Amino acid sequence: MNYEIKTQGKFRYIEEGEGEPVILLHGLFGALSNFSGLLDYFKQYNKVVIPMLPLFDLNILETSVAGLAKYVHKFLETREYKDVHLMGNSLGGHVALVYILKHPENVKSLILTGSSGLFENGMGETYPKRGDYEYIRRKTELTFYDPAMATKELVDEVFEITSNRLKVIKIITLAKSAIRHNLGDELKTIQTPTLLIWGNNDTVTPPMVGEEFHRLIPNSELHFIDKCGHAPMMEVPGEFNVIMHDFLKRLNNKAVGANAG
Repeated sequence: MNYEIKTQGKFRYIEEGEGEPVILLHGLFGALSNFSGLLDYFKQYNKVVIPMLPLFDLNILETSVAGLAKYVHKFLETREYKDVHLMGNSLGGHVALVYILKHPENVKSLILTGSSGLFENGMGETYPKRGDYEYIRRKTELTFYDPAMATKELVDEVFEITSNRLKVIKIITLAKSAIRHNLGDELKTIQTPTLLIWGNNDTVTPPMVGEEFHRLIPNSELHFIDKCGHAPMMEVPGEFNVIMHDFLKRLNNKAVGANAG
């Protein structure tokens, strides 16, 4: 994915296209490449923005879901993005939820896929095992329905992170923060139109997690994708994009109709 990484102050991000901003938040082992299919498609219709979340750069006290949500708030303020469509995968979804609970006025719609915030299967008690490449490869494969999605490049990225002692400490800190920061009944206060896209074969945040989000968030709709794991926007970008684009179009049609009335 050869997009220019822009810098403003401490913020690093990709911004492509014009129109209403779609902000994409990656997960714990996420990289910009997770969103290449989404970015290539939606930059035709929207301003697509991917901030690089400082998973390993916050001080240890700020290394939490709330700390990342604060970072996203400062980023959106600095860039003066308004009425954003906020999309998050895995930990990125959790960060989006914590953000919207504090700043609902800034968000036009919320899109969650494989989000933490209610329940997630961790990487196991022994995780991460430093220096065990096979173990990391198997764990990375579990993210997907199709293990071939765990390319050598992707496994190498995760392996590099888990081979660094300081990064491992930060990962464990963030993972524990996500488990502790269970949102539960708070979700009932979210009034923003919300789209939930879940892989039917997600083993990290299983389908029942998507159903629980749907039950708790009042103005939400839930879509399942077959033969798909924890990162639908990577594994089945075509199907994911169609569902998300249809949701955004219906939202805009409703807004146009309301203004006309």
